[in-house]
Amino acid sequence: MRRLGDLEAEIMDRLWTWDRPATVREIVDDLNRTRPLAYTTVMTVADILHRKGLLRREKSGRAWSYRPACSREAYSAALMRDVLGESPNPTGALAHLVEQLTPEELAALRTAIDSVDTTDRDPRRPGADPR
Repeated sequence: MRRLGDLEAEIMDRLWTWDRPATVREIVDDLNRTRPLAYTTVMTVADILHRKGLLRREKSGRAWSYRPACSREAYSAALMRDVLGESPNPTGALAHLVEQLTPEELAALRTAIDSVDTTDRDPRRPGADPR
């Protein structure tokens, strides 16, 4: 999964924050509070995000209504997984990451690890329990 471009990230951020479907008009109106953008520009980027599988859409009258296809956390996890998968030494990469974490981040990581029941993992996923 590729990292989002600036406008893609702004659109996704709004939709994740709003936690509801929104039309391009709503997104444009909100974006225009901080910088001027053409409706067609936002419409094109929303369509690109839809084609990438990051947005779902449905007809809302004559316009499309967009909503995220995944949570912000799921998107972040997919990015981290892809980056880790690119490393020839994932163990080393993880060790370097852990060294850089704050105590609060390390505690959050420990909580996340403890909350995952590895016995129920899908055996087709990398790192899954093969039982």
